Amino acid sequence: MTEVHLGLDIGGTASRWVLCDAGGAEVARGKASGATGHVFNPAENARLKAALASIRAEIDRTKFAISSITLGMTGFGNGVADEVKAMLAEAFGVDTGRMIVIDDVVLAYMANFAPGEGHLVSAGTGSIAVHIAADGQFTRVGGRGILIDDAGAGSWIALRALDRIYRTLDHTGSFADVQLLADSLFKEIGGNDWGDVRQFVYAGDRGRIGTLAVGVAAAAEAGDATALDILREAGNELALLIEALTARIGPRPAGFIGGVLSLHRIIEETIRARLVGQDVRRLSADASLAAAQLQVTDPQGWRRVLEAMA
Repeated sequence: MTEVHLGLDIGGTASRWVLCDAGGAEVARGKASGATGHVFNPAENARLKAALASIRAEIDRTKFAISSITLGMTGFGNGVADEVKAMLAEAFGVDTGRMIVIDDVVLAYMANFAPGEGHLVSAGTGSIAVHIAADGQFTRVGGRGILIDDAGAGSWIALRALDRIYRTLDHTGSFADVQLLADSLFKEIGGNDWGDVRQFVYAGDRGRIGTLAVGVAAAAEAGDATALDILREAGNELALLIEALTARIGPRPAGFIGGVLSLHRIIEETIRARLVGQDVRRLSADASLAAAQLQVTDPQGWRRVLEAMA
């Protein structure tokens, strides 16, 4: 039986896992349903348990003995650490003293930068920017949720688009001036009646709302001026996150992760134009592999930094 270390990267729509051996080499990987760290919510609690059970079922326990777990998870906070560790212990039989549980954006920073090296923007359903210094000082900008912020994120793009088409309807009596955008949104929603839209938005969560950003991108690709304007605004908002961190911490390489930049080229073009002269990077490090390797090999000293953050 091979002793292995489990790395987990759990997001709202999908969970990714990697096993590495004692030398840090990958030996297995897989994917499961998503979850969040909002385990105080019974539905989210059940989602996390289901995701962990699915991962446990995929791992051949006759072949691999899990000796440590490192988990990065969206929505995680220190207040739920004990409960999450208890779930991991139940699912995988690992002692809680051999677990590291952190927020997924911290894991993403760790996977892409050395301590203090850069500024990281994560732009998916939500948006947030962070800097983690070598002494464990954590600085965040944005990321306060769909009702307050998440500017430039998928949910923000979707809500801006809905606002634009309904303001047009209110002022002109039709969607004619934004027809491409309206049709793209309604296609994603599955209906064009206000009741359809209301049900989709108010009966869903930010992840579901964020899926409408795909419709905005499709309209922009077809040349819709309003959709293009919204995506430019999104690029500007994401660049503003870097500007805020730069004002507080100083200049660093600016790294971007998340699906929003893949929606349409104009978003990244806008970011680069606003941050001209700065080191702007599209990042793609494997967060689940970095998690698995953390308790095996740690050349950049991240374990010490994470301990200082705890």
